[in-house]
Amino acid sequence: MSTTKSFEEISRNPLVSGLNAIFNKAHKKLYLVGGSVRDCFLQAKQEDLDFTTDAHPDEIEKIVQAWADETWSIGKEYGTIGLSKNGMKVEITTFRAEIYKPGSRHPKVSFSKTIEEDLKRRDFSVNAIALRLPGGDIVDPHNGLTDIKAKVLKTPQAATKSFKDDPLRMLRAIRFMSTLGFEPENEVVEGIRELKDELSIISKERIRDELSKLMMGLYPVNALRIMVKLGLDKYVVPELNTLQVEAEPGYHHKDILEHTFKVVDGVKKDLTLKLAALLHDIGKPKTKTITGGEVHFYGHDVVGARMARKRLRELRYPKDIIEKVAKLIRLHLRPYNYATGWNDSAVRRYARDAGDILPRLNQLAVADCTTRIKKKADRNLELILDLEKRIKKLNKEEEIAKIRAPIDGNEIMKHLGLEPGSKVGEALDMLLGAKLDDKIKTKNEAYKMLDEWAEDKG
Repeated sequence: MSTTKSFEEISRNPLVSGLNAIFNKAHKKLYLVGGSVRDCFLQAKQEDLDFTTDAHPDEIEKIVQAWADETWSIGKEYGTIGLSKNGMKVEITTFRAEIYKPGSRHPKVSFSKTIEEDLKRRDFSVNAIALRLPGGDIVDPHNGLTDIKAKVLKTPQAATKSFKDDPLRMLRAIRFMSTLGFEPENEVVEGIRELKDELSIISKERIRDELSKLMMGLYPVNALRIMVKLGLDKYVVPELNTLQVEAEPGYHHKDILEHTFKVVDGVKKDLTLKLAALLHDIGKPKTKTITGGEVHFYGHDVVGARMARKRLRELRYPKDIIEKVAKLIRLHLRPYNYATGWNDSAVRRYARDAGDILPRLNQLAVADCTTRIKKKADRNLELILDLEKRIKKLNKEEEIAKIRAPIDGNEIMKHLGLEPGSKVGEALDMLLGAKLDDKIKTKNEAYKMLDEWAEDKG
């Protein structure tokens, strides 16, 4: 395996050559490490460049202070100094070792004296390779190059020791299955099986970040399947385990978890959409009923949206993502009602209710057509595609998203003598619904309907 082309490109980077010059002048060693080195050998794009050095944090600060445009020391206690130069940001870390104390969420850091010691504490051998600057001499004490070629994940130390040092590495192994297509060796798998409960000490934010990277990888289903198999889902999305429904004798229904995996595979690489696909059926176990020999999950969309919101909050996802995922789940069955024969008003209302998540909602609905009855799946897909065409046609004619009631909130308050509050919102919703249904067009018609509504409300 050669790094020639990739490393030459990195070496020509002004930031890298500049760092090399100032560290050489200070008689300190500087190495490129981590995922960027691994990606050199995979001939993949380097997203971030990470460096390690024998200089201690105070020395790193002194070396880069005059050269960098900006420096920050938020990670200094862990041996890391950050800097920016010409708009690029990098981190430089002192050779180190780190372990978690039992029950602690924060690693205890100690500094190492050699690059070999530093590489030994890294998560996997494929990430335990260093390139010495400026020449790119390879330091690979744990045969990471061999493992990259074999696409296998091994730990530099015993897997159980590595996972005790940092339990998040267990979830990171699963993530690399998705992002790199690598398979964990048996010792890694058994280490995860034995120590999975150690993941309980890891912060929700770090778990969230790993889940997000996993979901955006090339092979998310492979990773999710083994995550559930090994029991790590208990600390990520425990609801997944409840989806492994076995069919009772005499009753036919799909394995919900396998169906979920198909939907995850079927949507585009968009984090909000991937999370919605993963969680869209988590309300089914709580709503399962059997009537007339058939299994039903009435209301699982509403229950699932509530459960998804709670789960994503616990994982500290941003509010915008949480609300969009919950809305996608709550509305994911709506497109199937199109089969009842929607008129233009119903199509407008659907598009209006979906708002900016409409493209994602239609795609989720298409991916959700995974019934084993091909004729039914084809019919569902045909209906949703026809619905999309209807929406596009109506949008060309009238721009559904811009449809408003003929009168606004201020006019409603003035007409009815109301103060700002929920009643004004109710009135607006009522008038908008009437507008979407073509029941009103003018202000006079709107005021007449408003009077009738107010009289009915007393």
